[in-house]
Amino acid sequence: MLNVPSQSFPAPRSQQRAASGGRTKVPLKQGRSLMDWIQLTKSGKDLTGLKGRLFEITEEELKKHNKKDDCWICIRGFVYNVSPYMEYHPGGEDELMRAAGSDGTDLFDQVHRWVSYESMLKECLVGKMAVKPTMPKGMLPKRQVTDTLAKEGPISPSYDWFQTDSVVTIVIYTKQKGMNLDSVIIDYQDDSFRAETKIKDHSYLIHMELFREIEEDFSVRVVANVGKIEIDLKKKEHTSWKHLGRALENHNSLTPRKDTGLYYRKCQLISKQDVTHDTKLFCLMLPPSSYLHVPIGQHVYLKLTIAGTEIVKPYTPVSHSLLSELTEPVLPNNKYIYFLIKIYPAGLFTPELDHLQIGDFVSVSSPEGNFKISQFQELEDLFLLAAGTGFTPMVKILNYALTNIPSLRKVKLMFFNKTEDDIIWRSQLENLAFKDKRYNVEFVLSAPTSEWSGKQGHISPALLSEFLKRSLDKSKVLICICGPTPFTEQGIRLLHDLNFSKDEIHSFTA
Repeated sequence: MLNVPSQSFPAPRSQQRAASGGRTKVPLKQGRSLMDWIQLTKSGKDLTGLKGRLFEITEEELKKHNKKDDCWICIRGFVYNVSPYMEYHPGGEDELMRAAGSDGTDLFDQVHRWVSYESMLKECLVGKMAVKPTMPKGMLPKRQVTDTLAKEGPISPSYDWFQTDSVVTIVIYTKQKGMNLDSVIIDYQDDSFRAETKIKDHSYLIHMELFREIEEDFSVRVVANVGKIEIDLKKKEHTSWKHLGRALENHNSLTPRKDTGLYYRKCQLISKQDVTHDTKLFCLMLPPSSYLHVPIGQHVYLKLTIAGTEIVKPYTPVSHSLLSELTEPVLPNNKYIYFLIKIYPAGLFTPELDHLQIGDFVSVSSPEGNFKISQFQELEDLFLLAAGTGFTPMVKILNYALTNIPSLRKVKLMFFNKTEDDIIWRSQLENLAFKDKRYNVEFVLSAPTSEWSGKQGHISPALLSEFLKRSLDKSKVLICICGPTPFTEQGIRLLHDLNFSKDEIHSFTA
């Protein structure tokens, strides 16, 4: 529902994409950019019409404010007057009006729950919703919650702990087979220990202030056949702990992932290097006391504070080079995260990111996305369609496919760009084709020079029908597509016209 009104992502013709739900953008009027909105919120103008007073809002009162010039929306119990924001919203006024006079939390979460609405709309805050004395709609008695979860979600997990003189071991019993190191995210900062375990579409959280201090480095083990996770914490003082610690917010809770907020940790900028004339490779280092591995096909959110407002953008991590994972296995506890990011000079977020100095910090969220490794099972033909920085999710997919899928016969990448200078990692892509005969790459340019002898144009039936040829008549196929929204939407339509099924197509959209 609400969206960051940014000129920079996706900027006109932007190609940076992440694996999340798509949406429609509308042209904004001159003077209605994100920076214009920030300046308006800093101007001292009364944006609520209530002269700074905060009220307790009933459902009946909320329903009255359902017009464009008088539009109140509730998000997670807080009510905002979004009428002043209407012209600044890239999704358009109609999208905001879908939640007018009502609780828009679910709608907000469906589209972009990662947006820092508290920061964006803090000057539009009207008040809090009045708490009803009755049981909230949809809430079930405790016994019924357990029964429902057993039918619809994962089995409720549990945890235990034991210690030696030097080590405390936390054991999480997920009761789910097939757990792996990607399933666990650990952060220890400001005396808060946080271990989040992804179990199907739920998140199990251990959140405590530990009894004593621990060292920053810790180890994680997974016993996949029984779904047991063991976390070893090194004690700073070799003394016996009387208990594990004090429970913090949402400790020992199992929550649907769509209902969990994003958690950020501050990562340090280690390096940035030019890849093309407008694209750079950024390397961020996780804190020593964080354990996080971004699964293939998933993305994270980067957060910066610009002019006093938190701005958040999604990006898909890549490898530090295309060939690296073919020669050296990636360590699950790798402390470095790499991003290929196109810099938009007229934008807001990417120039700010580019201006960071080595040693500066960027907040990085936990991973999100709906791509599943299970889509690779018994896969024979993998086709990748990418435009511009829509290439980013393909990097790890390509590396994983060539090293971990024994049934794979063919991998083909069709890479769309405007000019030769725009092609990311061209030499690496070509070298990979020499090293592995299962792989082939084709470059397609929309504005080539007269010297270009390769394919040119835009995504089309002719290009795809020639490119998407199975190795066998009934071979198992997966087609991944990522690029600007018009490219992706057109590509999906063409793929359906070519009789590829929904299960054979995975799209990464903004």
